[in-house]
Amino acid sequence: MSFVCYRDAWGVPHLRAADPLSLAFAQGSNAATDRAWQLETLHRRAAGTSAAIFGEEWLPWDRLARQTGILDAARSAYDRLDDETADWVRAYVAGVNAALPKAAAAAPEFTRPPRLWDPWTPLAVWHAEHLLFGSGFPAKLWRERVIEHLGEDAVGRFAMDGPAPTGSNGWIVDGTRTASGAPILAGDPHRFLQLPGSYQQIRLACDEYDVVGLAMPGIPGIAHFGHTGGVAWGITNAMADTQDLFHERLRRTEDGDVEAFGPDGWEPARSWTETIEVAEGATATVAVTVTGRGSVIAEDDGAALSLRSPLHADPELGFAALPKLLRARTVADVDAALDGWVLPVNVVMAADTAGGLLHRVAGRVPERDPASFVRPVPAWEPQFAWNGWKPLASNNVSGFAAMANDRGISGELGVEFCSPYRVERIGKLLDARGDWTPADMAAIHTDTYLPTAATLLGLLPGLDLSGSSALLRERLLAWDCRMDADSTEAAAFAAFRAAFVRSFAALPVFAPLAEPSRYPEVFAPWLVLEVRIGFALEHLLNGDLIGLDERDAALRDAIEAAAARPSTTWGEVHRLVPWRDADPPEALTGVSGDADCVLSTSGAPGITEDFSRGPAARWVWDLADREQSLWIVPFGASGVPGPHFRDQFPLWRRGELVPVVTDWNELHEEYRMIDRPAVFEQSVDGFGRVSIVPVHPTEDLDLIYGWVTEERARFWGMTGHAREHVLEIYEFLDSLETHHAFLVLREGEPIALFQTYEPDADPVGECYEVEPGDIGAHLLVASAGGKTQVGFTGVLMGVLAAYLFADPTHRRIVVEPDARNEQAAVRMRRTGFTLGPEIQLPEKTARLAFLRREDAPCNRA
Repeated sequence: MSFVCYRDAWGVPHLRAADPLSLAFAQGSNAATDRAWQLETLHRRAAGTSAAIFGEEWLPWDRLARQTGILDAARSAYDRLDDETADWVRAYVAGVNAALPKAAAAAPEFTRPPRLWDPWTPLAVWHAEHLLFGSGFPAKLWRERVIEHLGEDAVGRFAMDGPAPTGSNGWIVDGTRTASGAPILAGDPHRFLQLPGSYQQIRLACDEYDVVGLAMPGIPGIAHFGHTGGVAWGITNAMADTQDLFHERLRRTEDGDVEAFGPDGWEPARSWTETIEVAEGATATVAVTVTGRGSVIAEDDGAALSLRSPLHADPELGFAALPKLLRARTVADVDAALDGWVLPVNVVMAADTAGGLLHRVAGRVPERDPASFVRPVPAWEPQFAWNGWKPLASNNVSGFAAMANDRGISGELGVEFCSPYRVERIGKLLDARGDWTPADMAAIHTDTYLPTAATLLGLLPGLDLSGSSALLRERLLAWDCRMDADSTEAAAFAAFRAAFVRSFAALPVFAPLAEPSRYPEVFAPWLVLEVRIGFALEHLLNGDLIGLDERDAALRDAIEAAAARPSTTWGEVHRLVPWRDADPPEALTGVSGDADCVLSTSGAPGITEDFSRGPAARWVWDLADREQSLWIVPFGASGVPGPHFRDQFPLWRRGELVPVVTDWNELHEEYRMIDRPAVFEQSVDGFGRVSIVPVHPTEDLDLIYGWVTEERARFWGMTGHAREHVLEIYEFLDSLETHHAFLVLREGEPIALFQTYEPDADPVGECYEVEPGDIGAHLLVASAGGKTQVGFTGVLMGVLAAYLFADPTHRRIVVEPDARNEQAAVRMRRTGFTLGPEIQLPEKTARLAFLRREDAPCNRA
């Protein structure tokens, strides 16, 4: 499991290993090194133990995690993995566990040791992250409330899934519309903006593949956005409805068992109670019940709601697709890999260097009665049973295609999609030219035109206004409808919209929807009346729920309220408040965009213009030259406070992208971990575990060549050697039985090059009288090694002496540093060596030094 971690100028990790398993170990190790606290929180959310560190406010989530059996589902899905994928996931987890304790010890957020990962933890993290993501089942609770109070016809008037609209974008341009003649893919996933981010820029390279992309911390591979050199892909959420809610009837038998009323009458249900630890010593309990449909998520006096997901029908998470994507070379490979995708259901676009294009839906959507898409349905009615999986659509690409959580090619898979405005705007922008380059795509990522503004603005001319209200109307009607951070008109429009939403929500017809719900607290964000109205204004205004007089009165009140507000810019009130597990987040100003802009950055109109959801990354994949690809994340590549924690934010805010670097010569090696059988190991108090391992010339060439050609290693006589020459030298040494080369590792990280030889089989033996038991040695300490700790070299030489003298045939160590190397002579004397005469070797004048067994530090009393 040896690997090297390189970094580019932005701190992006470029991981290189010999094989896929070593690379998976490297990715896990890097995730723990760069994102230790993030991994801890992801693990806890998946296990339903967040309240233990974050307090009572996380109890609603922990209850849901326990009720829905995230860990059990992950274990079952892990048990279903094929052997190759299971080995790959285990290697990733081994890397996490190898690096996590050290990384956690250096992270200030940890107040207790980190939880080591189980082999199925990545699957649990994946399941937990997507339980409430784009699937729509909490919206069924909202629709049921609307039906109860306003009737079934009113459901369509609130047609926007919540608690905030998804805003992901993606597009593909074929070679007929690019300057290079090769396809370009681009997009921006919209998620909650976390610090550190939900996506990590990364490169994964081994003998089988070399892939750049955006990985999810805690998940091996590159699932959503990647470029293998031959093929590239990207996704948006398909807005498919994959989970159903059932009204259940429950009862307890005389024996205390739970039964549920199903299509065939009363049937056994599994039920138990779990304890949840809460910070500051408290505990809570949660009843877990599983019926023949799924997991009970709410219960009240025998009436209950159960949730059924695809995992209840088949314990499969689709992880086998992840290593297949890394090996993909063509769109056909991507297509085949995605045949095994499960959740979330995505719209996928891909292109390859041969001009191949792919536009398809991937995932699993159950086939069932259409009523199940809308609201909870009775568990006892057989018509609501699942009947296999729906067929998924694909589409041809001609010129260009776009995806933006719109109905598009996934229209048969759900009931609520984002409005078509974003996808239509992207199409209009793409159609405007035929010579696109990767750099040009930033203009689409950051387009701020707000088409839905016209709905409200179109109602203003008919109002009877005067004074400041009339002046504001004139300004808004002349406004270009761009939600730019420096625009005062954009801020004024947002103030008008927010006031109108509040006035609208206060109308008597909506009063029942403002009442507290009977559903668990975790679903409260989906049930906020102002949010529902704010994101469905266009549908509500075109409907018949309110009269024109009520509407116009609300409009007048709103324009007057907005006119009375002090003038400000949109960027001053539209603040990014990233979600962070540790310290309270800092509100960041100066961000453009709004919900229905391509630059989708939306708060909750009527409640706050602050937002926490937006482009979690932006990416552009060039199929003509991967080096021309571009990307950006909102904050930085690292989750550890330091130079790369937030260094990309100013560029992200301005809409700029940074280059994807794939030339290894432009990277710097940060650290190298080597895990191979050691010929000797010793733990030294205050220093750590020191291992001596054989050199593998080809695998270790980068490291050795870098060391021996440094100016500080001039006494080794290789500073002018080519890589091929250095490789020949160490391959020759590796072929000898009398000469051996080793790497010295400290906690797995190489710190020195160590070589041994039998003097009577070496030119040195011709220059002095060789004694029986003599063993020759060379030592080159890495440049960083001597700077890390006082006495570093002395400790190291003591360990090496212990190794050499562990062989009872070795009586004396012989060294011959360059006679000009005065520093080496000082170290020799300090360690107990006796200096001998100078000798003339073919490549240098050397000074002999000798250390007898009885004088070695390891043998002193």
